[in-house]
Amino acid sequence: MPNVWLIDAYRAGERGQVRALAEALGWPWELKQLRYRKYDPITHLLPTGSLRGITPRSRLLLTPPWPDLVVSSGVRNEPVCRWIRERSNGRSRYVHVGKPWADPSRFDLIVTTPQYRVPQRDNVVFNELTLHRVNRDRLAEAAGGWAARWRHLPRPLIAVMVGGNSGPFTLGPRSARRLGQALNELARKTGGGLLLTTSARTPPKAADVLRQTLTVPRFFHAWSAADDANPYLAMLALADRFVVTADSIAMLSEACAVGKRVDMFDLGGMREGFDTRRDFRVGGLLYEALMRWGWEPLTRDITLVHRQLVASGRAAWLGDHPLARIEQASTDMSRATDAIRRLIEQARTPAGPADCSV
Repeated sequence: MPNVWLIDAYRAGERGQVRALAEALGWPWELKQLRYRKYDPITHLLPTGSLRGITPRSRLLLTPPWPDLVVSSGVRNEPVCRWIRERSNGRSRYVHVGKPWADPSRFDLIVTTPQYRVPQRDNVVFNELTLHRVNRDRLAEAAGGWAARWRHLPRPLIAVMVGGNSGPFTLGPRSARRLGQALNELARKTGGGLLLTTSARTPPKAADVLRQTLTVPRFFHAWSAADDANPYLAMLALADRFVVTADSIAMLSEACAVGKRVDMFDLGGMREGFDTRRDFRVGGLLYEALMRWGWEPLTRDITLVHRQLVASGRAAWLGDHPLARIEQASTDMSRATDAIRRLIEQARTPAGPADCSV
């Protein structure tokens, strides 16, 4: 059975994807949690393998025997994973999840999603949504005592997942007020109640405006790093439908995995034909300019995911009439694991170069 190293990602969303993929493969894996040098602006941009970007103590974690498979995400881990592959004389296969910064030829396999606009290559797996760890067992366990706490709320239960600023899109007071008004209208129309949680990226001012705007029966959870009682998974388990701010592809992926109706909330500027006054943010304007005139690999375009979800019927814009739902099991995880299994099988077969096309 192949031996797997996970070079832990340093962002929560990427970390979740890497671990979800390892769990789905079902092979023994070892987690390597690295620390990075504070001032090293060059190493992670080089196409070669190197450990110069991590601390000396972290380097001690990377010793033989080398693994059959290295799985990671994030630009700062790219030279580390290439270094491992070089030290193994090419035996270790390197799978990168998410956005690759180096040319695709520098990886054995890339598992990615539309917003990163990765070029079509034989070693690139394109998924519709991000990988996640949401499954029936985890949801059943998470529901636990939350069902009793929410019993007083009217049905249907509408779970609302609130993200934050993302690239050119801004969640400010204006969009938060508009979201609150739309949720009030939806709850009154359906006769239901809201289960709402903010997230680590939700600006406090926007969260306050949203809370003040809501007038319908609700449970409102303000995210905190110190709060162990996070209701997010229980909301996925117990809600009858979902509203997700469209800045978060990860939360959209997890909501779509449940198989119930998913509505996306437009922060402003996310789709054609939806003209609304947007919240001002200098960083948002700069990102928009970078997307228009800058080097494409420096940015991501999440609207490509939105369009695909609407076209497939897996999600709709809040307030729109959705297409008839296309009932289909998600193939994203199986597509990724099948490609990795082929990669490892071909690596053990001395007949020519590996072909992991899908």
